[in-house]
Amino acid sequence: MKIAIFLPRTNLDDQQAKNLEKLGEVVYTKKWMEYPINELIQFAKGVEFIGIDPDNFGGFEKAKERVSQLIETLPNLKGIALATTSFGWVDLDYCKRKHIPVCNIPGYSREAVAEHTIALLLCMAKRILITDRKTQKGKYELEQGFELKGKTLGIIGLGNIGSRTAELALGIGMNVIAYNRHPKKQKGVVLVSLEELLQRSDAIAFHVTHEEANENLIGKKEIQKMKKGVVIVNTCDRSVIDEKALADAIKSGHVDMYTYEAQDFEHTPLVGLERVIELRGFGWNTKESIHNLFNIFIANMGRLIAGKPQNIVNT
Repeated sequence: MKIAIFLPRTNLDDQQAKNLEKLGEVVYTKKWMEYPINELIQFAKGVEFIGIDPDNFGGFEKAKERVSQLIETLPNLKGIALATTSFGWVDLDYCKRKHIPVCNIPGYSREAVAEHTIALLLCMAKRILITDRKTQKGKYELEQGFELKGKTLGIIGLGNIGSRTAELALGIGMNVIAYNRHPKKQKGVVLVSLEELLQRSDAIAFHVTHEEANENLIGKKEIQKMKKGVVIVNTCDRSVIDEKALADAIKSGHVDMYTYEAQDFEHTPLVGLERVIELRGFGWNTKESIHNLFNIFIANMGRLIAGKPQNIVNT
């Protein structure tokens, strides 16, 4: 059994690497970086199972086409283990037509990303990152922030991470409302329509899944319904919101601040806006969550090879 892991072996601890290598002949990429597609194709030549991460394929915004290009060169491919919870960066319909099961890693970074979300909300409310930017340039100004206690946080997507973000927000005294595509109950959280959430929230956090169904969920019309001075944090998927409409709202002062994670910060109308915080995604990257990730990743690979896949996202 030949397995290609599109990650360096050093990402795993010794026991995890041993457990993975018991499953078959395993090859690893040397670095965690973007590779040319021809190198990825050559690396995986003849393999039956692959474990992939979007970074080697150029990140979430480039990976879908490149992963499909790779799959097309692997006639014996029997399964794909993703090294992420997100799965929108893989063409699942294409894989389904080829009868290739795709498994993701649910829940591994729940605590890490929820804490990260609250940290970013605090940074916006307290003007921490903006003040640092100005200070580094020798242009310090006394920025006035606001307190999160007593404010209303609207969470869009009350799943694994969204529900933990809600718990943490309640713990610091925020009122929490949420919009979820499917009915769900959580103590202390009031489920509302998307329209009501936009109208009532002082802060908004996105925790939806990275998939086509959530693209352009928030456009100009929805932004106009938001409270003046709202702050927004998006750690899941930039395509969930119309960036041109958002840029206009930030320039006018209707939206106070926006923090988001992405790969490409050049080809966006948000570029250069002082009250926009742009970050490469790293909230998931804690010692604890990475250990969880690879335990689940190896278990997924083992189940794929045994013909009893788990955590399938393209059923």
